[in-house]
Amino acid sequence: MPKILIIAGDATEDLEFFYPYQRMLEEGYETKVAAPSRKKLRFVVHDFVDGFDTYVEREGHSWPSDLALSEVDPEEYAALILPGGRAPEYLRNDSDYRRVVTHFFDEDKPVAHICHAATTLAPLGVLKGRRTAAYPACAPDVAMGGGIFVDGPAVVDGKVVSARAWNDQPEWMRAFMEVLREHAPVKG
Repeated sequence: MPKILIIAGDATEDLEFFYPYQRMLEEGYETKVAAPSRKKLRFVVHDFVDGFDTYVEREGHSWPSDLALSEVDPEEYAALILPGGRAPEYLRNDSDYRRVVTHFFDEDKPVAHICHAATTLAPLGVLKGRRTAAYPACAPDVAMGGGIFVDGPAVVDGKVVSARAWNDQPEWMRAFMEVLREHAPVKG
């Protein structure tokens, strides 16, 4: 059975974690959660409120990580999922995060990323020449990383599938499942 890795941290967006996590389990994939350390992670909920120029943040659910990023052997995983939220602000500074994520792009494995996760990819150089969605406020980050920002719900570029935010998840996961079924199918 192919294994899927999800990287999360404190302040990961609640819906952007749970929707793909549960979707992978539903499809029969063994799914592991990696974080900077083994701990109970505390997520956040981003919502839109009339009159605000941006989203607001509220406390979300908690979930334990299965392993620390330093323990991840990316060779063991068929695909990677990167949720957004505020966690990407600090995850991108973690050397093991960079090691693991870069592996998936170097090996051309399926990757799904959403929202602010693009801010972790731009400094790695993996967006160069690649069409990608992200939360619209992250468009400058995508451009600085050499990517081509696309304001769409499920942008597919090779084996990489990206989306703007949690409200794009049905299209995002539908497109990612097509990639997984072709490149990392569940047998039996």
